[in-house]
Amino acid sequence: MECFDRAEFWSREEIERAQLVRLRNVVGQAMRSPFYAKRLKEAGIAPETLKSLDDVRRIPCTTKDDLRSQYPDGLNTLPQCEMVRMHASSGTTGSPTVIHYTQNDLNLWADLMARCMHMVGVRREDVFQNITGYGLFTGGLGLHYGAERLGCLTIPAGPGNTTRQLKIMRDFRTTVAHIIPSYALYFGAALRDSGEDAKNLALRIALIGAEPHTEETRKRIEELLDVKAYNSYGLSEMNGPGVAFECVQQAGMHVWEDAFIAEIVDPDTLEPVAEGEVGELVMTTLCRQGMPILRYRTKDLTRFIPGECACGRHHRRIDRILGRADDMLIIKGVNIYPMQVEQILMSFPEVGENYQIVLERENYLDQIRVKVEIKEEHFVEDMRVLRDLQKRITNKLRDEVLITPRVDLVQNNGLPKAEGKAQRVVDSRES
Repeated sequence: MECFDRAEFWSREEIERAQLVRLRNVVGQAMRSPFYAKRLKEAGIAPETLKSLDDVRRIPCTTKDDLRSQYPDGLNTLPQCEMVRMHASSGTTGSPTVIHYTQNDLNLWADLMARCMHMVGVRREDVFQNITGYGLFTGGLGLHYGAERLGCLTIPAGPGNTTRQLKIMRDFRTTVAHIIPSYALYFGAALRDSGEDAKNLALRIALIGAEPHTEETRKRIEELLDVKAYNSYGLSEMNGPGVAFECVQQAGMHVWEDAFIAEIVDPDTLEPVAEGEVGELVMTTLCRQGMPILRYRTKDLTRFIPGECACGRHHRRIDRILGRADDMLIIKGVNIYPMQVEQILMSFPEVGENYQIVLERENYLDQIRVKVEIKEEHFVEDMRVLRDLQKRITNKLRDEVLITPRVDLVQNNGLPKAEGKAQRVVDSRES
C-alpha cells in the first residue's frame, strides 16, 4: 500500500520503541522551561527515571489554566530568536493559550498533515481549496502547508462567501476541500437550493473537522456534496490539525503515535479507562522542540477503538469526538451532550441542516427546547403531518436523553446561519 513515509506503517513494536526514546527526549527538553523544571522535579521525574511507556502516567497533567498562567511565553524551551511562528486558541475569556514553533516544529507539522491527506487519496495533481480561517487559528495554515508539502495547487480561500467559494470551485476545478461540518451542510444546502448539481463539480474529497459531528452529519455532507468526507482531529495545543485522521476505511481516526502519546482517562480520577470505554483524551507531544507539552488534558471525550484497522496501519484509532467534558448540559439532573441531540435529529429525513438547542428557565426549573429546521418539501400546510413529525422527534429525543424536550419545527432557513463555527447551544436562562 502506498504511504507518505515509513513511520505511517510502523509495527506496534517500532511505534512503542520510538515513543519511549522520544518521551525521554521531550521530558528533557521540557525541563528547560521553569514551569516544567519545577513541576517535574516535584514529581521526581527526569528522563532517566522513565523506564517504560507506563511511566508517562507518573508525569503530572497539564491543563489549559497552566498554559494561561504561563502566557505569553513561559513554556518556551528555546530563546525567542529560535521561534518562527506563534498560534493562539480562539477562547474568548481570560488569556488565550499560545503555542510557539521552531522551523523544525513547523516542518514536522507539515509532514504530519501531508501524511493525513495522502492517506485519504490526496495527490499532487489535486486542487485544494481551504475554506477555513487563517490567522491565529491553526486549522487554515496547518492544512495549507500540508497540501503544499504534497505539491497540490493550494487555494487559501478562507471561510464564508458561498457565492465566491462556488465560483472558485468551478473555475479552478477544485477536487479537495477543507471545510468545517456546519459550513459544509450550509454550503451543500445552498448548492441544492440554487439548483446546482454537486455532480457537476470536480470535488471528490472533503476534509472535515474543528467541530464535533455525528456519523449522520457526515453522511449528509457526502450526499449534499457528492464526496467522500473524512473526519480529522486536532487542537491548537498539540499543533492543530494533523493529530489524528481517518483513513479510507472511515472507521476511526489514526493517532500518529510517532509524534504523540495518547491516553484516555477517567475525567474524575485520571486513571486509564478500559479499552473501548469513553473517557477524556490526554495528549503528550513527542517531537516539538520550541514548546513541548506533557500530558495535556484536552477535555475531549472519546475512546480507543479496539482491534486492528483493515487499512494495515498500526497507529491506534480514536472514535469521533463525542463532546467535551466541560460542554455537558445538566438539565433536571440529567447529563446531556449536544452530540446526542444532533445524532437523533439527523436520523430524520425530514430534518434540514440547521438546529439549535436553547436552554430556558421556567418557574425556577431548567428546560431544554430544540429548534429544528424542516426541509421545504416537508413543511406542509397540514398541521396533522407537522404535529406527527414533532411528536416523533420529541419521543426519540426523550428516549435518548431521558427527559422530554420542547421541539419547535422551523421553516427551512428559519434559524440563524453561521459561516464560521455554528452556535448550536444558546443559554437563555436568567443568571
